[in-house]
Amino acid sequence: MKLVWLRNDLRLADNPALRHACAGDEPVAALFIISPTQWRQHKMAPIRQCFMLAQVDVLGRELAALGIPLHLLRVETFAEAPAALADLCREQGVTQLYANQAIEIDEQRRDHAVSAALAEQAVSCHWLNGCCVLPPGRVLTGSGEMFKVFTPFSRAWLKALDEEGFVIHRAPTARGEPLPWQPLAERDFVDAALGELTADPRWPVGEVEALRRLNIFLEQAVLDYGETRDFPAIAGTSVLSPYLAAGIISPRQCVAALQQRLGYRPQSKAQPGFVWLNELIWREFYRHLLVLIPTLSMNRPFKPETAALPWSWDPDAFAAWCEGRTGYPIVDAAMRCLNTTGWMHNRLRMIVASFLTKDLHIHWRLGEDYFMSRLIDGDLAANNGGWQWAAGTGADAAPYFRIFNPTTQGQRFDPQGEFIRTWVTELADIPAAYVHQPHDWLRLKGRQDYPAPMVDHAVARVRAIEMFRSLEK
Repeated sequence: MKLVWLRNDLRLADNPALRHACAGDEPVAALFIISPTQWRQHKMAPIRQCFMLAQVDVLGRELAALGIPLHLLRVETFAEAPAALADLCREQGVTQLYANQAIEIDEQRRDHAVSAALAEQAVSCHWLNGCCVLPPGRVLTGSGEMFKVFTPFSRAWLKALDEEGFVIHRAPTARGEPLPWQPLAERDFVDAALGELTADPRWPVGEVEALRRLNIFLEQAVLDYGETRDFPAIAGTSVLSPYLAAGIISPRQCVAALQQRLGYRPQSKAQPGFVWLNELIWREFYRHLLVLIPTLSMNRPFKPETAALPWSWDPDAFAAWCEGRTGYPIVDAAMRCLNTTGWMHNRLRMIVASFLTKDLHIHWRLGEDYFMSRLIDGDLAANNGGWQWAAGTGADAAPYFRIFNPTTQGQRFDPQGEFIRTWVTELADIPAAYVHQPHDWLRLKGRQDYPAPMVDHAVARVRAIEMFRSLEK
């Protein structure tokens, strides 16, 4: 018996572990492990837990239709996984385990412990690359080291892809008679793990839905992506990040679909489609970095010297940011959108992260954790990379003296205030001319239903620059 351990790769198509396990005639089963305590320790958002388990339900039914049973185990923490897996392998007569590699440090330690436990039962473990187009360690400098800077990584990644290409693994075919599948909603231990949580209808699961979104984006928006991607009131992005984070679609499928749509693989900014491909390369870069520098999984900065920055931990200021009560409309709209939908536009992620770290001078770790606790697409590599970039502590971070002005960012990327008025209901009736600096208009109307700016940006900017300059002394 072969066992496929599914994690953040909840799909049939282009799943290397599943494809390799299904090679040959030996019986195949699948496994998903529910670890609610560990999920909470990792700040996994409830909406992401629901999204993931809804996909497990769909995938379990699809696997059952192919004659592949999906086993569910509940272990509270990763530490319990080796023994639980060993017991299951013993009960089911498993001789080989297949899984796609994890890149996070806790997950890697868990997998090493699983390998050791199963080796005692003569169960061989096969770890494959299912999370990247090119696996960590494949894209190297001329001296054979992994990259720490994005632009040369991007060039080397494109060159490596041209040299060796990539394979899209087909979904497995039926391996026997269809099997019954008991929906997760009927399983007591799943209800106990998640309490009263229910899936969000704004985020339908399934590989069909992921491919539908991808195809719509490629047909309608990819050619204009470079011009529209920064405007949150415009449907200019793919909104595929939740599906990539859960592994409902693979990055290889995205690259292949882009190439099929264009008839070529773009190589530079001058070619249509490259800007979106470059975002996929950024995703790869952050994942490779997480493998190269395990301390990124441990709340450590990419730039060690920035650990000495005198960050604030002010709970009241942090709460105002979390709740969208900063008095800066674009920041408040973005945070309220996140809290309601579980998703935030990428431009807005940069704006609110800059505001937290450079205007409020609050430690980026608090923002990183808060995002993970709310985002449906929470992904450690991308989230950590983005936060450290904004805070000035990460790879390819902007120079410390380049600090987003939240007002001018709003004026530039939401010029008519459409996004702001959607989410900051107090400003729904304000004229566009005042929406980014509403306080004088509100005062004239005798209204006090929207907070005053909690900081003066000009003053806060100077303080942020002083913080970083102090590291040079």
